[in-house]
Amino acid sequence: MDNIQTLGVIGAGQMGAGICQVAASAGLEVLMLDVADEIVARGQQTIEHSLDRLLKKGQITAEEQTATLSQIKGTTTPHELHQADMIIEAVSERFDLKVQVLQRVENIAPSALLATNTSSISITKLAAKLSRPERFVGMHFMNPVPIMPLVELIAGLQTSPKTLKTTEALAKKLGKTTVRADDQPGFIVNRILMPMINEAFVALAEHLGTAKDIDAAMKLGTNQPMGPLELADFIGLDTCLAIMEVLHTGIGDPRYRPSPLLRRYVEAGWLGRKTGRGVYTHKA
Repeated sequence: MDNIQTLGVIGAGQMGAGICQVAASAGLEVLMLDVADEIVARGQQTIEHSLDRLLKKGQITAEEQTATLSQIKGTTTPHELHQADMIIEAVSERFDLKVQVLQRVENIAPSALLATNTSSISITKLAAKLSRPERFVGMHFMNPVPIMPLVELIAGLQTSPKTLKTTEALAKKLGKTTVRADDQPGFIVNRILMPMINEAFVALAEHLGTAKDIDAAMKLGTNQPMGPLELADFIGLDTCLAIMEVLHTGIGDPRYRPSPLLRRYVEAGWLGRKTGRGVYTHKA
């Protein structure tokens, strides 16, 4: 399938909803799947609020907002994905869960290309669990998807050149700039970003500075828009921990060992903005 017209997205969370929004804005028919009606409804609300902000900033028109929303259909019925030309999985960063989801959807839509939005897990390892690994690719969007221009494209050993070329064309149709990353733990962005975030937790645990001072130092001293601890809360501390564990296990270097403080926060359920508490306390 060289020309993607209908896109399926599995996961209506922050990343999945963002992918749905940019795809619908580009004129694609979009199917947004999740396990419960209330989750799908939250995903649709996320898209509506995002479009409202763009409208107020004058970046889109009311007609474009209406057209984008009309392109998205939320569903809890996996079989509806059979009509998709390509399906992007955007579920939690867990290998076993991703394999389960991908194997199921592969049976539902055997002719579709499959992609994963994983931020760290091996594409080759995931592809080995599929019956058509040559039609599988990594397509790592950045968060928030409607704002961030980058998509990392990652080919597994089994990914065909045609699959990679079609995926690259889709990313460009969505208005994204692509880079090709080798299939190594964390790819490019998280291989560099997550150790910095992890080191910020080490610095916090060692009382090198308060959370606010650490973030202020990095924002003002290195011209970053968000400090590393603030960014960790935005991403989700559980996601940060999962990526650090992939890096540590996959590379085997002790410098990638997750910070014990980061692990404790996750064990406490302090996951960041999505739970109202992480390094910082967030209003609902």
